[in-house]
Amino acid sequence: MDLTALIADLDGIRIEQNDKIIQQKSRDFYWYSPVLKRQLDHVTADLVASPQNEEELVRVLRACYRHDVPVTPRGTGTGNYGQAMPLSGGLVLSLADMNEIKEISPGRVICGPGVICSDLDKAAREASRQELRMHPSTAHTATIGGFIAGGSGGVGSISWGGLRDFGNIIRLRVVTMEEEPQVLELTGEDLHKVTHAYGTNGIITEIEMPLAPAYDWVDAIVGFDSFEAAAAYANGLARQDGILTKLITVVAAPCPFDYFKRHQKFLREGQSVVLVMVAPQSDDAFKAFTARNSGEIVFDATTAGDLKGLPPVFELAWNHTTLRALRVDPAWTYLQVLYPFPNQLELASKMDRMFPGELISHLEFVRFDGDITCFGLPLVKFTTEERLEEIMDLHNENGCPIFNPHRYTLEEGGMKQTDEIQLAFKREADPKGLLNPGKMIAWDDPDYDFGSGKTWLFKGLKQAS
Repeated sequence: MDLTALIADLDGIRIEQNDKIIQQKSRDFYWYSPVLKRQLDHVTADLVASPQNEEELVRVLRACYRHDVPVTPRGTGTGNYGQAMPLSGGLVLSLADMNEIKEISPGRVICGPGVICSDLDKAAREASRQELRMHPSTAHTATIGGFIAGGSGGVGSISWGGLRDFGNIIRLRVVTMEEEPQVLELTGEDLHKVTHAYGTNGIITEIEMPLAPAYDWVDAIVGFDSFEAAAAYANGLARQDGILTKLITVVAAPCPFDYFKRHQKFLREGQSVVLVMVAPQSDDAFKAFTARNSGEIVFDATTAGDLKGLPPVFELAWNHTTLRALRVDPAWTYLQVLYPFPNQLELASKMDRMFPGELISHLEFVRFDGDITCFGLPLVKFTTEERLEEIMDLHNENGCPIFNPHRYTLEEGGMKQTDEIQLAFKREADPKGLLNPGKMIAWDDPDYDFGSGKTWLFKGLKQAS
């Protein structure tokens, strides 16, 4: 790589050459996984570029193509799988400055990829009492482009499903990595070429997302004496079509009392909890349903008094649950599990009992292919990589597919299926393989098995053709 020539070509575009800042911009939350921490701790880029607009971004890609410099796109680095880490060095492309909110209208917003999710919600609320359908638990730091390129769902998925589902992204504008970069407008089926693709086949420069009515969501925590009781209640609440919720999360004991430190005064030792965000017009119905099902509302934001210093309950859920535990005990890591409908409660209970002392159950209730079921993000006490693999194998063998968060490639994590159509688009959009190299097995391995029978969250495109 001729970085001197590259820097000359990027004159007028903001670049960063300070080694410490480059290293910081080469990191995400990969250290959630002790496996990825071992594998990726050394990874760093050679340069960071921060284009302000699409014209500057095209200049960066054109110059990197000319000088054979790998490019790894980055939002704010809140992902957990090393997806924003430059395995081959080269240039980290920070999209954080491309943060213009261009248009808010009924049911939709158009913006740049670098807009922080909570800022987007704030603007939509102020303009039209609307909000994003879903966002990650890192909404206050994550960008909308990073969420689309590296995420799958989150707060709001109980009502709207995931990013994989038709309608949850309207349109993406994407720039390719060629001698003369092309600008593509993707809608419909074509969106699945770049969603959850880690920027391996194009750089997102503009996003059109659907909006939903905004509510002053009420935070609540419901306590139970057992994980099974909490899970049964959450499953029942999720199926109450007349009660509008944005979050239904189950966290088994001892995690809540031990690790939700700012809410600890509301909790008892040994208590499993359900974290809920409910629309204010549904609050009375929520309370009636909870009383009917013997739940104890231990925290209610409408009656708790001074909320200063308390995080919103969504910052106890999704992968913030793992973060809360790691801050107290760094031996914890986590898994990503699907408990398929209609046996989700039976399967979750079976896995909860199978690993006493090693696993703390954590369920996120979602809409999945039209049904209510749950994903698991259980805490796992890490001892050895071999034991971690055994625990994952036992989940798979018992009908609970694992989306492995201890792998940094698209395919190994089980999130993104790379088939012939996906690979053909990669050849067109990135003929030299310079976009986030090392993250797509099918690009590097000509013998890759497209016919793998495993469960994929983002399925391949072949069937649609």
